[in-house]
Amino acid sequence: MPQQTAPVEDAVRGPRGPLGLTLLAVFGVALFTVFILLGNWQVRRLAWKRDLIAHVNERVHAPPVAAPGPNQWASVNAEDDEYKRVSLSGALLNDRQTLVWAATDEGSGFWVVTPLRMADGSIVLINRGFAPADWCGRDGHCAAGPNGEVTITGLLRMSEPSAFMRHNDPAKNSWYTRDVPTIAAARGLKDVAPYFVDADATSHDADHPSWPEGGLTVINFPNNHLSYLITWYLLALMVLAGSFYVGYGEYRLRHPKTP
Repeated sequence: MPQQTAPVEDAVRGPRGPLGLTLLAVFGVALFTVFILLGNWQVRRLAWKRDLIAHVNERVHAPPVAAPGPNQWASVNAEDDEYKRVSLSGALLNDRQTLVWAATDEGSGFWVVTPLRMADGSIVLINRGFAPADWCGRDGHCAAGPNGEVTITGLLRMSEPSAFMRHNDPAKNSWYTRDVPTIAAARGLKDVAPYFVDADATSHDADHPSWPEGGLTVINFPNNHLSYLITWYLLALMVLAGSFYVGYGEYRLRHPKTP
């Protein structure tokens, strides 16, 4: 009968050497520092986002001011001017209207973007609002806007570049964003403001809606910075806890309890 050997227990790991401990310490300090820096960055981003939201809410509900004129165009920027409530007067150039594909709570259709020529000859693109595709017709021929002098009140918006997946195609008259310079070039417009204006809603009979419908600007700033900063600080805390665990384990290996 063959002799059976007794199972042999695995050897207990000894303390780590100086090189191993040094590498672990450097790695732990680096991770902890990176996580703390990322958490601090998110704290600043959270303060910035809250300040931005407060400023935008203030602009949206403020009385309208005159839209920036040509001598101010160079200084117009998103941080200081976007969503500012403005008012401007002029004549709509209905023959140079542009229809930009849109998806809203009202359904799919178009933003009706019409140039407004002001008294000084400068032009501002006006997003008069949303019109459903069936109102515009299969070929998108929406009815022209009012003739003569009009006054528009709305929110100043910065030009939108072409979308990542869907590019504007002026040759095919296919538009997906309100890209002011490209629309102006395609319509042969000069002296055009670098921004456009989202027109406010106009009163109409609910049973007989009047298109285009203004006042549909969506103002939504995702603010996830609080959850991000909590995540980074928790990861830093986990690194700290892991460091104490490793340190305590090394201490026990170097100072074993005597029976």
